[in-house]
Amino acid sequence: LRRRPATLDERSAGAPGRSAESRPQHKLSTFFGVVVPTLLSMFSVVVFLRIGFVVGQSGLYQTFGMLLVAYFIICMTVLSVCAISTNGALDAGGAYYMISRALGPEFGGSIGIMFFFANVCGSALYVLGLVEAIISTFGVSQGRHVLPTGYWWSLLYATAILLVCLLVCLVGAHIYARATFLIFIIVIVVLCTIFISFFAVAPRSIAVPSLNSSVLSSANFTGFKLETLLGNLYADYSVDYTTGITMTFATVFAVMFNGCTGIMAGSNMSGDLKNPSYSIPRGTITAVIFTFVTYIVLSLLVACSCERLLLQRDYSFLRDINAWRPFVTIGVYSSTLSAAMSNLIGASRILYALARDDLIGRVLSPAKKTSRGGNPWVAVLISWFLVQLVLFSGKLNTIASIVTIFFLLVYAAVDLACLALEWASAPNFRPTFRYFTWHTCMLGIVGCAVMMFLINAIYASASIAFMLLLLLVIHYLSPTSSWGYITQALIFHQVRKYLLMLDVRKDHVKFWRPQVLLMVANPRSSVGLITFINDIKKSGLYVLGHVTLGDLDSLPSDPLQSRYESWLSLVDRLNIKAFVNLTLADSVRHGVQHLLFISGLGGMRPNTLVLGFYDDCDPKDLLQDPPAQSAIFPDSLAASQDVEEQLPLQFPALRSMAINGGGKVLGPGEYVAIIADAVKMLKNVVLARYFCHFDRTEALSQRGEPLYVDVWPLNLLRPDSSSYVDTCSLFLLQMACVLNMVRAWRRARLRLFLCVEEGRSLRGPEGKLGHLLRDLRITADVHTVPWDQDVAEVSDEGEDDYVNSFPSNTARLSDDYLQAVNRLILHQSCPLPAVRFLYLPRPPADTHRYLTYLHQLDLLTRDLGPTLLIHGVTPVITTDL
Repeated sequence: LRRRPATLDERSAGAPGRSAESRPQHKLSTFFGVVVPTLLSMFSVVVFLRIGFVVGQSGLYQTFGMLLVAYFIICMTVLSVCAISTNGALDAGGAYYMISRALGPEFGGSIGIMFFFANVCGSALYVLGLVEAIISTFGVSQGRHVLPTGYWWSLLYATAILLVCLLVCLVGAHIYARATFLIFIIVIVVLCTIFISFFAVAPRSIAVPSLNSSVLSSANFTGFKLETLLGNLYADYSVDYTTGITMTFATVFAVMFNGCTGIMAGSNMSGDLKNPSYSIPRGTITAVIFTFVTYIVLSLLVACSCERLLLQRDYSFLRDINAWRPFVTIGVYSSTLSAAMSNLIGASRILYALARDDLIGRVLSPAKKTSRGGNPWVAVLISWFLVQLVLFSGKLNTIASIVTIFFLLVYAAVDLACLALEWASAPNFRPTFRYFTWHTCMLGIVGCAVMMFLINAIYASASIAFMLLLLLVIHYLSPTSSWGYITQALIFHQVRKYLLMLDVRKDHVKFWRPQVLLMVANPRSSVGLITFINDIKKSGLYVLGHVTLGDLDSLPSDPLQSRYESWLSLVDRLNIKAFVNLTLADSVRHGVQHLLFISGLGGMRPNTLVLGFYDDCDPKDLLQDPPAQSAIFPDSLAASQDVEEQLPLQFPALRSMAINGGGKVLGPGEYVAIIADAVKMLKNVVLARYFCHFDRTEALSQRGEPLYVDVWPLNLLRPDSSSYVDTCSLFLLQMACVLNMVRAWRRARLRLFLCVEEGRSLRGPEGKLGHLLRDLRITADVHTVPWDQDVAEVSDEGEDDYVNSFPSNTARLSDDYLQAVNRLILHQSCPLPAVRFLYLPRPPADTHRYLTYLHQLDLLTRDLGPTLLIHGVTPVITTDL
């Protein structure tokens, strides 16, 4: 247990065979790796240059309110960070690693790229800020220039400062930790001198700039006075003396909040920590509490001792009231330099994590390289180069807001990741940090979103649009990850909930839809039928069923497990919306019974069984024949690339379906028994004939020619019955109408054939059927077909047998009659229809007549082309509203 194997991420990124712990890395503790970077990033320069501005404009009451609101938003995100970081092994990448492993590569990658650019621009901002602070101090001294000023000189100073940051980051995280610790000591000492100065410095008058002239006016540092405190309690928003813009609650809040967005500085060092899951929550919470107390105490001291005019007109008043003025200047320099280094090393760690995950192809592959100590030096150099490019802009005031918005968007994404994990209720989400709920995650998301649009609504909208664009790009470029997708867990959670709500006792015929179980012997010869049935499911359940013959007792393992992946690949390849259900049984009949009993869940169960017809039609392998591939899948890559690469199927060859010299696995009697079983189980039955060569694309691509679907709603095996409105006939009409409602088949015209005896008036039956179609809202062309005298004559043989059987005439119909009906159907097929719908009679009760029944169906449908024989057992259509 002391050593772990290389993680999947390490192996996929080409990591060395030995584990990361075996490298001679210098790992950081909680204090050096999390507390110090987070404290310095959150303090930044706000604590030295803007705390008085906030109190002076907003008053003490609103300042406390702003701090409470800001830290409330921050704390909600910190709780989410702590939860995710304690839910498993955390690697390099910080927030990116957390989001990508929780929400998947697309969302995590897009947020990671934005977080990377935010750190790059943030580093440049702090470097330029430090340059401005140096020039303001040393640029002009007693009327003469100590340091040269100008654009190129400023760029030179910024480049030199950035080189110092680069050298520190190149050496490694341990040197960075020591440097930041030294800066931390300096900042703490400066803060102590500031606190001491409020008590030790005597009251004094300080010159402050005037708004309307270059003449300086004066404001007082009064020391602790109740009068001063009362004058600073309430807001008094005025014009900012540096910009000339009138301040409001929103603008002041945005300035103050910018100094509180460094909570991820410690998380960014996750790959350099000894124990990230332990250090990140404790270190981050410690830093947040410390900075909050510091801001509260400092605001109170400022409000009690400084006049409002001093706070509003002098950003650097802390330097003027300090016991030794250079202390505050040193604190500003140190905190700004630390923030620049923190952003630079954070950007490099994020870039390194993005490169290891190969989300953008091989573009970032050089960034994977590390030193012997594990420092990603190439990622550091790339980050430094980008920061240097940003420095050429000279000023980044226009980008400052969007950088903060990028950080807020990342924080909102962390909250979203934690919320998704909590809502998914996955058993493996069990963080050791439990002080969070989905309410805290939601409050964090809402708070970050409000702050984004409060700071700048245009930049917020643009950043969200940019994130969505990155999401789409990564979705198409990134390989399939093995991290798991939170969307799958959420879908499972919601589907289970709604399946429980789907009560079969509340089913109504108005909302009936086909839920199909299609039995497939070998998909290689069933592509046409599979794609056609996908059209008639009408947003219902569609299950591909398959029976493998065998006995699990005599097998070493379940043979279905290895085949399931091929079936799923088939579903993806054919672009159909279907589930796959495989079973192992001693016979096909028993296997179909298994699937009819167990397929589906709750109210989503198959109500219709579809079988291929039992005939001697020569099968054709449509999964290997290149012309068929290009015809069936014209938009796929298979037309131009190797089929086996695109479709790694492992289905048996068609010839392996035959045994014993050509005999079929399924006998004719067993085939009819399957139909009878389905009817007993109140399942509708559809037999599909001549779909082995059906080409959906070819059938629908003839734009210039009319497209027809023929419907024969009469039981042609029982000509003595002329009913068109029984359950089976209406089911037939419904299925044809469902096909006609599909977008691809919408231009097809339904032709409904009405059979009448010769010599009878045709207006009556035709009128009744037309009225019925109007009530059912079905558009169809009604064609009356007079029965030929030879067809209408039926033998009287077997009259007694007919009385004792189910409604079936299997003993009374001659082959001549069936052939005559077949010729009648063919005679009415001009132009040729794309598919025909025929009435399927119920199988006879006497099992000895099964072969006769199948023989009659064969004669009836011979040479008719793609034909569906349909038997309906449940009402599926209504005229009610």
